[in-house]
Amino acid sequence: MESKEELFLKYKFARSMLETEIKILIEEFVFMHGYNPVEHVKSRIKSEASIMKKLQKKGYEYTTLNIDQHIHDIVGIRIVVSFLSDVYDIASVIKKSKSLIVIDQEDYIKDPKESGYISYHLNVLVPIYLENRIEYMEAEVQIRTIAMDFWASLDHKIQYKFPNQIPQEIKDQLYENSLIIKELDNQMMHLNEAVNKYDKH
Repeated sequence: MESKEELFLKYKFARSMLETEIKILIEEFVFMHGYNPVEHVKSRIKSEASIMKKLQKKGYEYTTLNIDQHIHDIVGIRIVVSFLSDVYDIASVIKKSKSLIVIDQEDYIKDPKESGYISYHLNVLVPIYLENRIEYMEAEVQIRTIAMDFWASLDHKIQYKFPNQIPQEIKDQLYENSLIIKELDNQMMHLNEAVNKYDKH
């Protein structure tokens, strides 16, 4: 089995490939539709501390084999879009990619997590071109609106303040606020559709 250094080098390559492919797909979408739905894109490679913590939570030792087999979001890219409909447009574009292979998807917009988390996730295989072979590395693509991103960012900060257990009243308020975010996204999408009708006239 390869060393951790070799494995993380391949994750670094996968991140670069994923960034490039997403950039190309977005630029083609803008060219075809005359509209850029993307507010910003951010990618990352999970830190070793985060990986250790996640493996420990799942009951596995910190080994190269366990990293490769049990952690599916070491490479991640977040695409933040303007409107709710844009989430599904960008997801559709990624699914049609000839380079990326979608192996799983979770629509946490239609079916939010218990915490109230809402987003659209795609797990993809990213090709990396090595000296004498092509390998596929797993990565997670998150697509969400500005409002969803706002909620998720603050939720992350609040959870960090309660490493053991979040008080129930805080959980309840977070969930209620996620419902407000979801309703706001729906209203803003309908408003955008109304504006587009005026543009056509």
